[in-house]
Amino acid sequence: MSTRRQARECALQMLYTFDNCQMDEKNIFKCFDEILPVESAYREFTVNIFRGVCSHQDRIDSLIEKYADNWEIDRMATIDRNIMRIAAYEMLYTKDTPVSVIIDEAVEIAKRFSNKDSSKFVNGILDKLKDER
Repeated sequence: MSTRRQARECALQMLYTFDNCQMDEKNIFKCFDEILPVESAYREFTVNIFRGVCSHQDRIDSLIEKYADNWEIDRMATIDRNIMRIAAYEMLYTKDTPVSVIIDEAVEIAKRFSNKDSSKFVNGILDKLKDER
């Protein structure tokens, strides 16, 4: 597994915890220090994703809702919405990864962490959202 995939998966776990446990950023990092050691090759990318999603969450969420026909962000599965938040953040605020790679990564992570239909749901919304880049 690539270090970027590991970073995305770790960021997903951090965002899931942040979403469900209402922990502050400092405590999130305390919880993840064991699986996200300072010397880790993917730590910086993980931290950038986590902080970036948190910083731009309002805009990201409004765009996800815009393209998710008749779905409110709070009604989506926590895993799915955070996978899409990560991908949307990368599409909108980082330019070093091609959109097709970002979407593919999100779909693969959805297959691994969510239910069998989530990858299609995630793919459909992100495919519409890609034009925002």
